[in-house]
Amino acid sequence: MKILREIGVISRALDSIANIEFKECNLAKGQYLYLVRIVEQPGMIQEQLADLIKVDKTTASRAIKKLAAKGLIEQRTDTANKKIKKLYPTTIGIAVNEFILKEHRYSEKIATKGLSAEEVEVLAYLLTKVRKNIDKDWHFVKKGQTRIYE
Repeated sequence: MKILREIGVISRALDSIANIEFKECNLAKGQYLYLVRIVEQPGMIQEQLADLIKVDKTTASRAIKKLAAKGLIEQRTDTANKKIKKLYPTTIGIAVNEFILKEHRYSEKIATKGLSAEEVEVLAYLLTKVRKNIDKDWHFVKKGQTRIYE
């Protein structure tokens, strides 16, 4: 349980810092996560975004509406299927994302301070493996399945 506790503490601390620092960008709690992913993958749909961030569709929908109202993203109707709305960053959203990336780079530099380049690479590799393991369970539970604890 020590590993998950450490990951949780790190995650909450960085999220808290980000939420405070991103207020000047007119971003409410957690909205930066959505904007970054939309900039990384312009044209994605809401379901893809929800899956990337690991939130339900309703939570993603609320965040998307708020970001669109602030002029940071826009929803465009798909030409082939009018029911599909694709998400794109606006010029303002791209500019805000640059500030977010500066914060992310700084936080990563602080987080890995004192680690060798090899240790950083191993840490990234191991965390990716952990994320993939958790991702499988997240999908399993989101589909209504129940995990069996051993």
